[in-house]
Amino acid sequence: MAKEPEEKDCTTSAESDASGERLFVQLIDTLPKVSVQGYDRNRRVIYWNSSSADIYGYSKEEALGRKLEDLIIPAEMAADVIRLHKDWMEKGIAIPSAELVLKHKDGRPVPVYSSHVMLKEHTSSPEMFCIDVDLREQYTAREELRALATTDALTGLPNRRFLAGELSRLICQKQVSNEQFAVLFIDLDLFKEVNDTLGHTWGDKLLGAVAERLKSELLGANLLARFGGDEFVLVAPDIASVAEVSALAERLLLLFRQSFSFDNESVYITASIGISTYPADGTEPETLLKHADAAMYCAKESGRNRAHLFTAELSRQLQAQREIGSGLRDSIGKGEFELVYQPQFDMTGQTVKACEALLRWRPQVAGIGASPDIFIPIAERSDLIILIGDWVMEQACAQVSAWKKRGFNVRVDINVSGKQLEQADFFTRLEQCRSSFGLSPGDLGIELTEHVLIKSNDRMLAGLRELKEKGVEISIDDFGTGYSSLNYLKIFPITNLKIDRAFVAEAPENELDGALLEAIVHVGHRLKFDIVVEGIETERQAEFCRRLAIDYAQGYWFSKPLSADEVTRFFEQSAVNE
Repeated sequence: MAKEPEEKDCTTSAESDASGERLFVQLIDTLPKVSVQGYDRNRRVIYWNSSSADIYGYSKEEALGRKLEDLIIPAEMAADVIRLHKDWMEKGIAIPSAELVLKHKDGRPVPVYSSHVMLKEHTSSPEMFCIDVDLREQYTAREELRALATTDALTGLPNRRFLAGELSRLICQKQVSNEQFAVLFIDLDLFKEVNDTLGHTWGDKLLGAVAERLKSELLGANLLARFGGDEFVLVAPDIASVAEVSALAERLLLLFRQSFSFDNESVYITASIGISTYPADGTEPETLLKHADAAMYCAKESGRNRAHLFTAELSRQLQAQREIGSGLRDSIGKGEFELVYQPQFDMTGQTVKACEALLRWRPQVAGIGASPDIFIPIAERSDLIILIGDWVMEQACAQVSAWKKRGFNVRVDINVSGKQLEQADFFTRLEQCRSSFGLSPGDLGIELTEHVLIKSNDRMLAGLRELKEKGVEISIDDFGTGYSSLNYLKIFPITNLKIDRAFVAEAPENELDGALLEAIVHVGHRLKFDIVVEGIETERQAEFCRRLAIDYAQGYWFSKPLSADEVTRFFEQSAVNE
């Protein structure tokens, strides 16, 4: 006999449904960082959970019955919100989810990710529920990351990345308004000396103080950024004339008349400023910065502590430099470079101590050649000097090896640029090149200018010390034309002091020049350096140097720079005469 179906307990089922609904409402009401709001067909609040109060600042009692657009919608968004709500009510077009910036009770912006659900959609009393996820923490983190990416940590100024974006934006704006603006490239003079004498901590404080002092002079829409190192860039968007920007630059230079003081130490420092203007000097951010930078270097070369405008002549010089740079790059690997060798004699003029390798450029294309004092600085501004320097190193080693095989033992000194020395593997490459030709450390010397040595970091100086300990001859070239601080002579790992021709030219006739030369020689000998004088061109100069007991001399009085074959013939003739 079949069982009768059990009667369903409707009361229990209803109670269960009610309990579940209460739990769901309780869950919705207490969701952290998620605002849930309900609105009737007229956009009046019918539901407002606890997080809504936290996120928007209105209590439940304050919100109920008020219109959406009067609570959390910014005024500029109100018309769009009303239209979207109406389209959903009348046309069934759902409101898309989106990231929005709504409004707190106190007027603060509130970023949220907003989604919408319509309940009772096909009745006379539809209800719209908004679910807004609080994005304030994400926005704060995003802003912090943006600040880190666009702000210089040391000075608090905008950094190079931010500057590039602002320049692009300003160019677009000025294209429309047909107005000009100016870029000022500011570089501190001799800042490296401050770091070397007072320490990097003091130098960092100085950079911060310079930033504050520059900001104190700037008003309105001017943008000051730290470009890197001791360089700052000022963008002046409201410049009406070149005279106006020149006056601004002079005001900035005056800011450096007062000393900077920290930790009971005071220092005076100056700045050099280069100026370019839009659109006359460029219509791209990179061009404007490059031209302002070039003008700044002109200011430095003119004596520092001044401002220099980018000019048409400077533009022509840059074009010529670009052509030379392109020609140099094309010449690498084509055999269009040559080394010549200028001997360094003892003061009798009979014995050669060493030869300095001098680079010559012999391009096959007519009209692009240049002397070393022109093309080497151009190569040093790019990676070309690394490639050319490696070629010089290899050629010099090959030539020394060839001479040694013929019984001629002479050291060759190569000039090393700062960019070469900065390469992490420079010392390794130097040793590998020397070893590959079977040379001893004393066969290949290096020459460095004072400027390069002063800019050397601890790693570079350690590498130089190691070379010196192995027996490599290290010379300061052109001593007297750079910083010429005698204090550096006891710090740098050098063996030879090469005195610049400027000290020799008038020494026999000029008492002051003679006294300076004698003093340098005396100090150098006390520090156990060999003294080499460059630029000896007359017998009187040679005789004067002999009286000072100078060790070696180099110059046209003894020998012009010679090709490798000419040096070989000289050695052969010297061997015959012996």
